[in-house]
Amino acid sequence: MLQIRPTVISSLVVSSALLLGSFASTALAGPTAWTQVKNNNHIIEKQKAGALDPAAPGEVTIDFYGHAAFKMTSPGGLTMLFDPWRNDPSGAWGMWFPEEFPEIEVDAILSTHAHFDHDATERPNGQMILDRMSGQYQFCDVKITGLADKHTCEAPGWYKWTDAMAEFGQPQCEPDNYHHLDNNIYLLETGGMRIVVWGDNRDNPNDHVWAALTDIDVLVLPIDGSEHILSYEQANAIIDRIEPHAIIPEHYLTKGASITLTTLGTAEELTKQQPNHTMLDSTTLKLTPESVEKMDRQVLYSVPTT
Repeated sequence: MLQIRPTVISSLVVSSALLLGSFASTALAGPTAWTQVKNNNHIIEKQKAGALDPAAPGEVTIDFYGHAAFKMTSPGGLTMLFDPWRNDPSGAWGMWFPEEFPEIEVDAILSTHAHFDHDATERPNGQMILDRMSGQYQFCDVKITGLADKHTCEAPGWYKWTDAMAEFGQPQCEPDNYHHLDNNIYLLETGGMRIVVWGDNRDNPNDHVWAALTDIDVLVLPIDGSEHILSYEQANAIIDRIEPHAIIPEHYLTKGASITLTTLGTAEELTKQQPNHTMLDSTTLKLTPESVEKMDRQVLYSVPTT
């Protein structure tokens, strides 16, 4: 009779456990939709109702989740999450977020570009992922246009993070930039409003991009005291060119979400430089065409207290 020593059995058990753990880690590192409890019943009901007019006036709710992450809810109830964040999986850029992004339920998840602080698309419970989308998507009472352009490639602020590209052996600016320095600007049309999510786009996009950004009601723009993505001068020039009714800062140091290691500052200084600004003590904002039309380049700055 073949006899196997207990030490051999123990080694086999440990090896099997390690192997299963490796498989589990690999599985969890990829798509996670198969683990989610929520199904697509809500989407099916919206689909049955047919297409609704994005130009029909209504109330849009905007919830801020810190850094550059916003959930926008259309009047028809479609929820879209833009740029959920995570810590850099490579570890090269350190810890920016002490907590993981909340596993909220949304209908669609959109990412403007392939940087860790914008692309945690597998973390929320989403029915659809529109990752770095170019072209048009229309569903329910929402129309989204993705405008392909480029990420800022020369850091304008004190922290020259783009210098790291040369250290990594990567060309940082067009035409030879790596994919992670591409960016998609999103134009969201719903509730009778036109809302632009800038992402980390450069300040001088191509002419065809500018041509699409007309009659803008709300501009979500990276603004922070370190001038990480845009300098104050660049941000003001974009605002002057687009002439939005309202500006919502993003990509700034956010209490309760991001920490000092981001090297980011708050958006308070540039906000207060604007003639029209509101310091919000809430992370939820409700906008209608009627309310926005009364605004003239009004900066709506959310200052979380927790």
